Amino acid sequence: MPTITTNSETQTVITTFEMTPGTCQDLLDALTEAYAEFISHQPGFIAAGLHVNDAQTRIANYSQWRRREDFMAMLRSEEIRKRNRKINELCRSFEPVMYEVAATF
Repeated sequence: MPTITTNSETQTVITTFEMTPGTCQDLLDALTEAYAEFISHQPGFIAAGLHVNDAQTRIANYSQWRRREDFMAMLRSEEIRKRNRKINELCRSFEPVMYEVAATF
């Protein structure tokens, strides 16, 4: 379960995906499968959530990792590189960005 706190030493990654309503469910299925079968089993993985906007044109993914290096190692794996090629075909763009929690309310 993700915990959002400013004194956390975890690495937060927010990835946004832009797609058409016609490919939203396919992309959501591919992301859900990637988390269930691979990503959630990687060293340093803590938790993640997938969020879909009402128009089904964007998916936001929030994930937490113990360390930046854990996330980077997962990204470099052959398995996720193969999956990312498929994901790239289903969306216009996607961009993972690492963040530090600056404030919570």
